[in-house]
Amino acid sequence: MTLSGSEARYRVIPLADGDGGVPEDAVVRDCLRQDPPRLPPWLGYDAVGSEYFEQITELPTYYLTRVERALLESHSAEMAEELACGRIAELGSGSAKKTRLLLENCLRLGPTTYLPIDVDQAMLRSSGAALCSELDELRVTGLWGRYEAALEWLRTHSAGPLAVLFLGSSFGNTTREERSVLLDGVARSLGPGGSFLVSADLDKDREVLETCYNDPAGYSAFADFRLNYLTQLNRRYGAEFDLDDFVPDARYNADTSTVEGRLVARTDLTVPVPGLGITLDIPRGRFLNVGYSVKFDEQQLAREAGEHGFRLRTRWLDPEFRYGIFLFRREEA
Repeated sequence: MTLSGSEARYRVIPLADGDGGVPEDAVVRDCLRQDPPRLPPWLGYDAVGSEYFEQITELPTYYLTRVERALLESHSAEMAEELACGRIAELGSGSAKKTRLLLENCLRLGPTTYLPIDVDQAMLRSSGAALCSELDELRVTGLWGRYEAALEWLRTHSAGPLAVLFLGSSFGNTTREERSVLLDGVARSLGPGGSFLVSADLDKDREVLETCYNDPAGYSAFADFRLNYLTQLNRRYGAEFDLDDFVPDARYNADTSTVEGRLVARTDLTVPVPGLGITLDIPRGRFLNVGYSVKFDEQQLAREAGEHGFRLRTRWLDPEFRYGIFLFRREEA
């Protein structure tokens, strides 16, 4: 069978969690043993979860996607010139709708290969096909797997200058320890002189944040997305969570500057998770954490990146919603 021009320019590489990576089951088990029990972000992004998240980005109260897209529309040409790179990898690429703006400007500067990284294989294939049909000169190599495996693949498959993107403010969906591990992996995959372009939501009033992270009247995208974590536990590990036993919501924790996505138990629950060899006891009113969204100040963000050899080169800010896209450069050794 002969591939069309656009089909010949994209492929998807499946990645294993080898090379010393922590197995998925162990990660999920350790998270569920925390207080409160927590689920890793990637668990929610199967094909169904990815579709729910796309619906979240279209909610009238969810400003993050709208503001980030506006920044890219206004400044992607500047960003492309700063990156000055023929290989662009993106962590958690999803549909890559916003990234298209940046890739279009990168192509104006020279040949460009896009390396989207995602746990949803179907999304990688559909987004890669769409980009290659729209951007004639673009090549796409999708990396199907978790961030750790993808960053290791990038490190061992060096083919010239590389930039890593992490958009959607997803950098804040991690704990401090997880961000440190991630930054270390990005630094090693880039090497000296490489660029890391990351978006981050800055801290603001509780009312603004809780309005953003809860469904407005008449919508259920956030609720469906959060409950899908339980569906994943049932499917993967033989748990018997009843979705009706939980109330999905989000609350802002001012002590940690974090919005916490929650599944609050309506009653006392005891739920075995046979595939992980554990049983969860969740009292009425307690919750499972199904999403961290850390809200940064600029100094904190620069300090965390600086600990891994990154220097802030420039940033683009939306003053109304205090949201930014930050360009870090890996310093020479």
